[in-house]
Amino acid sequence: MSFETIAWQDGKVKMLNQLLLPAEIRYELYDDFRQVAEAIRKMVIRGAPAIGIAAAMGIAQGALTLPNEREGFLKGLEEINAVMAQTRPTAVNLFWAIDRMKRLTLRLLEEHDVAGVKERLVQEAERILQEDIEINRRIGEYGAQFVRDGDTILTHCNAGALATGGYGTATAVMRIAKEQGKKIRVLADETRPYLQGARLTAWELMQDGIDVELITDNMAGHFIKAGEVDLCIVGTDRTAANGDVANKIGTYMVALAAHANDVPFYVAAPTSSIDLSLEHGSGIPIEERSAEEVTRVGNTVIAPTGVRARHAAFDVTPARYVTAIITENGVASPPYPFTLAPLVRKND
Repeated sequence: MSFETIAWQDGKVKMLNQLLLPAEIRYELYDDFRQVAEAIRKMVIRGAPAIGIAAAMGIAQGALTLPNEREGFLKGLEEINAVMAQTRPTAVNLFWAIDRMKRLTLRLLEEHDVAGVKERLVQEAERILQEDIEINRRIGEYGAQFVRDGDTILTHCNAGALATGGYGTATAVMRIAKEQGKKIRVLADETRPYLQGARLTAWELMQDGIDVELITDNMAGHFIKAGEVDLCIVGTDRTAANGDVANKIGTYMVALAAHANDVPFYVAAPTSSIDLSLEHGSGIPIEERSAEEVTRVGNTVIAPTGVRARHAAFDVTPARYVTAIITENGVASPPYPFTLAPLVRKND
């Protein structure tokens, strides 16, 4: 990759500040877990896999400051976990990472002292980052089979290297297809109101020399209907056991347009983002963010003073509109209640 999304650096968490892209490339260093949590909340870092990595690093960082006495250490760790859990409720990777760090802690305490456990938590956070990069590449390898030479791919939001430890999920499919010598074009939805497609996806695809064109969200249906789109690929923040997919607001409309025009709609989903505890997508919590992100673009007010606004950050696409779900362990096709679970359980 031509850039680094997140890293552990001498006890600090290093993040590429995605609030400033594409105008400025600036890396931030955080030396306190509360700062890491606030960076997640404010979307300095965003995207479900990247949120999970950041949470794991924040937990490891906080753990280093706790007492070496077992009871005080465990109490402090619970407080750190609680702070992390309150940052972004829709992204299941957040809770997956918290649970993974917690389970490791309890297992290690059976044989090691607290000081030894702290060091292992740092190693685990770094391992989660490296695993994520490897997972993304495998997603790309499984997904590239659906991309033909000359295809135009439509994507929504940013499911790229910026949303992960590196390489991306939806963009991994594009990157592998390009590595295979396929000539592709990408239509990137701008993704109002936070503009992840305009600010982030377009930027990172340009960094890697992938042909990309930016379109407004309400152009997607037009280009799909006009026959300019061969397939859609998006990421996911949480996928239910039946294949219902929660992703950035506007994804559902893309899926509807694709379905109405017989265009395949694929979801790139690391198994850590698949929540088998939820039978249906109706159980996925939908984050509501500040209305100011709707009434403003950056610091520019675009709406009448005092107007009420809503900002649902995600929507849920029903499984019936999803052609296939691409994971690092293989591809799930309908009926998803029977095909998703075996792919997730390959990790056990």
